[in-house]
Amino acid sequence: MTEKTASKYLINLEKHFANDNPVLLKSAKVFHDLDQIEYDLGLIDEDETTACKNSWWPIVSLIGGNSTAKSRFINSYLGAQQLPSGIQASSHKFSVLLLNTQTSSATLPATALDVDPRYPFYQISRKIEQLQKGEGNRINAYLELKTINSEKLKGKLFIDSPNMGAMPVNPINSMLIKHTIENSDLVLVFTDVFESASPMLDELVQLITIHQDSNKFIYLIDEPLAALNPAKTNEIITSWQRKLTGMGLNTGQFIIAPNQKNSINSLSKADFSEINQRMVNVGYDRCYRVLDSLEKNIREVEDVVIPEVQKGIALWKERVNISSLVVLCLIATLAIFAEVQMGILEFLIDPIIGPILIAILVAVMVPIHLIASELQAKLIVRKLNERQKELHLMENLASLFERNLTVARMLLPISEPAGWNKKMKNRLKQLTGNAKDLVQLLNDNFGSYYEQTPTPYKDDIPASHKEKPHASYLDISKFKE
Repeated sequence: MTEKTASKYLINLEKHFANDNPVLLKSAKVFHDLDQIEYDLGLIDEDETTACKNSWWPIVSLIGGNSTAKSRFINSYLGAQQLPSGIQASSHKFSVLLLNTQTSSATLPATALDVDPRYPFYQISRKIEQLQKGEGNRINAYLELKTINSEKLKGKLFIDSPNMGAMPVNPINSMLIKHTIENSDLVLVFTDVFESASPMLDELVQLITIHQDSNKFIYLIDEPLAALNPAKTNEIITSWQRKLTGMGLNTGQFIIAPNQKNSINSLSKADFSEINQRMVNVGYDRCYRVLDSLEKNIREVEDVVIPEVQKGIALWKERVNISSLVVLCLIATLAIFAEVQMGILEFLIDPIIGPILIAILVAVMVPIHLIASELQAKLIVRKLNERQKELHLMENLASLFERNLTVARMLLPISEPAGWNKKMKNRLKQLTGNAKDLVQLLNDNFGSYYEQTPTPYKDDIPASHKEKPHASYLDISKFKE
C-alpha cells in the first residue's frame, strides 16, 4: 500500500484549527484516513482530499422577498458605512460576503469562489455546466464575492441570495438556492418572501420543509408596528406562525427584524441581541455539519461509489460474455455446416484429434474474449464518467473500474472491484466509529454524562460505558508534500 501524502488543503486546515478547535483538528486526521482509503482504491489522486466537498467556514445565508427588508437588515447589522452600494433589493446574484480588514470594500468575480475549496461554491461551475450547456463559463452572471470591513463577519461567511421576486426561474437558480440552504449553518428567512406567490416560493417552501428539522431557520418579521407597540409582538409572531404552519413549515425561530428604520428613536441602536445569540452558535453548528459530512463521505464510499462500480463490472461481464457467446455460436454454426458437408464429428470424438481441436478452440476464444473485454470496457468507462457527473461525485469511478482490467479478472467470474475486500470494509467501519467519537467529544463541550450522573464506585460503571481513550492525533503537517 502506497502511503498518500496529506493534501495542502488538509495541512492548512490543521494549522487553522491547531489552537482553537481540537475537534475539527482531529477530524482532519479522519479525513486524511478516508483519503488514504479512496487513494488505495484509485478513487482520488495524490493531491486530492474529500475534505473539500464541504466548506469549513461557518455560513449564514439570507433569503428575502420583494421588499427592502433584507437589504436594510444587512446595512444595519454590518454597518451601512462599510457596505458596498451594489447590495440592493434588485440584486440578481448570490453574493458571498467576506470580512476584509482594509477600509475599502471590493467586489470579486465568481471565479474567485469557483476555484477556492474554502468557499461554499467550490467547483460550482461544473454543476452549472451540467444543468445548462455553456452556462458554466458564465458563473460571473450568477455569483460574486464581496469583501466588507465589518467585525460581524469575523470567522464566518454571509450568503446574500437574490430576492425571490427578482430571481429568474430557471434550473440554475433553483440549484444555487438549494446548494445555499444545504451548506448553511444558519438561514435568515425574511417573512416578506411569503407575501407573494411565485414558482420560486414553492421551491423554497419545499427546501425549508426538507431541512426544517435541522434547527437552522430563523424567520425575521419586518414589522414597524412591533417597534411602536411592543405588546403586539406576540400577536404578530403568532399570526406568522399560523400562516407558515398552513404552508407546512412547523419549526423555526421567529424574531422581529431589528433595524434603524423601525426604531422609535432614530438615534437608538438596533437591538440584535437575539440574532447575535444565534450567531455565536454558528461555529458549533459548523462543527456538527463538518462531522456530519465526514460520516456521509464515509458512507458514500460503500453505499454509492462501490455499488456504481459493481453495476459497471456486472454490465461489462454480461456484455463480454454475450460477445463471446455470439462468437461461439458462429463457430458452432460453421461446425454444423462442416459436419453436413464433410462429416467432422469423428474428428471431435477421436481421443487424440478431439483434445487438440478443443485446445485450438480455447486458444482462439481466449484472445477474442480479452479483445471483447477491452472494447466493452471503453464503453463502460464512458458510462461511469457520465454517472459520476450525474451524482456530482469527486471520486473517479472509471479509475476504480479500470483496475479490474487484468487478464485474471477478464477470464474469471469476479464481480467485486479490485481492492474492495473485508479488510477495506473494516477500515471504513473503523473510520465511522472515529467520526462518531468526535461527535461525542464535541457534545462534551456542552456537558458530561458522568458529571450529571454521579456514581458511588468507579468500578460499578459497565465496561461498555467507560470512556474509551481517543487515538493520538497524527500531525499531518509532518507529511511530505
